[in-house]
Amino acid sequence: MAHHSTVFSQLLQLLPRHEFESLAREHHQGRKLRRMTRWSQFLALATAQLTGRSSLRDIVHSFAAQARKLYHLGGGRVTRSSLSRVNEQQPASLYEAVFGRLLSRCQSVAPSHGRRFKAKLYSLDASLIKVALALFPWADYQARKGAIKLHVGLDHDGHLPSFVHLTEGRRHEIGWARDLDLPAGSVVVFDRGFTDYKWWKSLSDKGVHFVTRLKRDARYTVVERRNVRWKDHVTSDQLIRLEGKKASSLGLVLRRIGYVDPETGKHLVFVTNDLRLAASTIADVYRQRWQIELFFKWIKQNLRIKAFLGRSLNAVLSQLWTAMIVYLLLAFWKFQLRLGWSLTQILRLLQLSLFERRPLETLLQDRASPPLPPDPQISLALA
Repeated sequence: MAHHSTVFSQLLQLLPRHEFESLAREHHQGRKLRRMTRWSQFLALATAQLTGRSSLRDIVHSFAAQARKLYHLGGGRVTRSSLSRVNEQQPASLYEAVFGRLLSRCQSVAPSHGRRFKAKLYSLDASLIKVALALFPWADYQARKGAIKLHVGLDHDGHLPSFVHLTEGRRHEIGWARDLDLPAGSVVVFDRGFTDYKWWKSLSDKGVHFVTRLKRDARYTVVERRNVRWKDHVTSDQLIRLEGKKASSLGLVLRRIGYVDPETGKHLVFVTNDLRLAASTIADVYRQRWQIELFFKWIKQNLRIKAFLGRSLNAVLSQLWTAMIVYLLLAFWKFQLRLGWSLTQILRLLQLSLFERRPLETLLQDRASPPLPPDPQISLALA
């Protein structure tokens, strides 16, 4: 009988051990770890994400039950005290660096966004993860509420979280957006929460196209009216100049497009600095913003990002970055093996087979007994 390593071990082939250890040395703090390594910490946190473990005790008991199989992965003994201490003291920046390495590998195999243009397409948004302020005093959001804010720039080539930033809940997303280095020629879509005319102007100066919606009190003057195609559900196509104290000095000329959603009958108005794409394509681009909402919904319902294993900012960041890493691992194998299953189906199958010794490719491509179909409300539809 052929020998096979565990499914978990094969899943981690995207992350070579020597590369992880090199990053761990760069992101180390304090004395040398004796009883527990950063690799063992990562295996523990990743196991929690993949199997739904929500407490230190649960993770430790799961590890103890699989001690022999974890030995071949290079994972040592894990105790509650040691795992808690490493989560609190060792920099979470290690997992942010690991995330960056894996992201580039996922992007190399990710399918294109499938729109009518070839430029990169991104969606920007942020989502709150509510926590108890009494337990997480650093996460103050409102007077008696606590929250962590997850800022994400979603690359529509494979729906990968290409830009990720974690802050306390009170940090506004526009401050994060101003620091993004979006590639020239790309198209970025966002909602009204990112209204900042100076930032819009800087995007235009960098050659980045954006699609968004104006606030209701926005002031503008119509400069030119373009012909529209009613069969594309487009009601208007205008060039406008923004007015007001903050906008008039910028000289920003935008394109204002009216559109009727054929499914709901709702009239929507978009603005963009792209003067060349068809009005119907601009409307389609804004509809794609819904994918980032699905992304947030999926990770909250399928990964461990609501119940935390530690109370410090560093422990929370370690857990959240590991969740993002696990998401990339699932996406990579979906792309690499060209699977038709959703990420939810793949995750459910791995939960049952994580420590089995069988080929990962055979496990994921065996359609003789597929997992239960997912609820469409909680499944992220990757391209």
